[in-house]
Amino acid sequence: MPTRHEVLEIGGHRVTVTNPDKVFFPGPGLTKLDLVRYYLSVADGALRGAGGRPMALKRYVNGADGEFFFQKRAPESRPAWVETVELAFPSGRTAREVVVRDAAQLCWIVNLGCIDLNPHPVRAEDLDHPDELRVDLDPGPGVSWDDVRQVALVVRDVLADHGLVGWPKTSGSRGIHVNVRIQPRWEFTEVRRAALALAREVERRVPGIATSRWWKEERHGVFIDYNQNAKDRTVASAYSVRPTPDARVSTPLAWDEVATVDAAAFTLASVPARFARIGDPATGIDEAAGSLDGLLDLSARQEAEGLGEAPWPPHYPKPADEPPRVMPSRRRMTMPLVEIARAAAKDDALAGLARWRDRHPEAARYLQVDDVLVDAMRGRYTTWTRIRVNLRHVPEELRPPQEPLDPDYSPW
Repeated sequence: MPTRHEVLEIGGHRVTVTNPDKVFFPGPGLTKLDLVRYYLSVADGALRGAGGRPMALKRYVNGADGEFFFQKRAPESRPAWVETVELAFPSGRTAREVVVRDAAQLCWIVNLGCIDLNPHPVRAEDLDHPDELRVDLDPGPGVSWDDVRQVALVVRDVLADHGLVGWPKTSGSRGIHVNVRIQPRWEFTEVRRAALALAREVERRVPGIATSRWWKEERHGVFIDYNQNAKDRTVASAYSVRPTPDARVSTPLAWDEVATVDAAAFTLASVPARFARIGDPATGIDEAAGSLDGLLDLSARQEAEGLGEAPWPPHYPKPADEPPRVMPSRRRMTMPLVEIARAAAKDDALAGLARWRDRHPEAARYLQVDDVLVDAMRGRYTTWTRIRVNLRHVPEELRPPQEPLDPDYSPW
């Protein structure tokens, strides 16, 4: 029996939705066609966040419960009305990526299995000068949602003190994003430098709940991920559906919503009605492009006070003034880490951690929440999971030695 197709007429283009009845979210029973229709209902907002930008395609061809892969290069077989632009990456490679500008193009990439949208912070017309600084608030294990909201409000204040307007949204997971439109005058390294200055100032104002420390073993509370502003980094944009069991949506907010917002309230099923009722809280974002001069002045003052360069992600060229690209525990040899698992899927790595706890129950009972380091490691086309355990709170006589990894997945 031939596979059913659904053909949609969108803005003068015919978009074919293949396997429209395929279940993409088993819990609520939502299909690929439900996902396409969702994006049509919020297209104006989604395009305000992702439109006109090159986009890495993060494809979940078997739905939210399946494996995903990143496709930087636009598919060779694509309609003539799908735009592309050639990007150069820090690795030296280049690729032609898709640029979405209208609802038809948006639905075309969703049909490829793109549940969330991952655009770069530049416009296709100027690939060297970002027009968006991105503040990614990433809570560590056990960090409360209230702490995330409090840090977001401090981010708003720091931005305002330096002449910038922040536009908050839920991340669709456990965090909050604050996007800042900027004039496209600065290169990626300068935008990242400004983001680092912002992160350090937020940490200075609320040191008990915010951190700018790159190494997980040094973090606490809410991490302000300044490296999301490095070239080639992308984050889920406004109105992106996330691959969570409840089909949660990264939803723009008004600032007066942040203090009491419940991120779980925003899903594929609920957001279209909110969008129809109140519109897009980020409507004015493109008219609010500001200057980085204030944050760059702050960075200069921080540097004069002794705060120099901070670590970059591992696959980036190392600047001369970057500190050693080695975990502090390895430099100081004071934090005993053991690696537990490497796995293609996070659940498999967590199962390995559970087996390690069963083998070493006396050591496990001393572990605190932030002693378990679960890292999403980026491979060439997809991510994999590494789990390490910091034994700093375990008495020396009870510390298990490094054992063979379980599981022992090789991403190479």
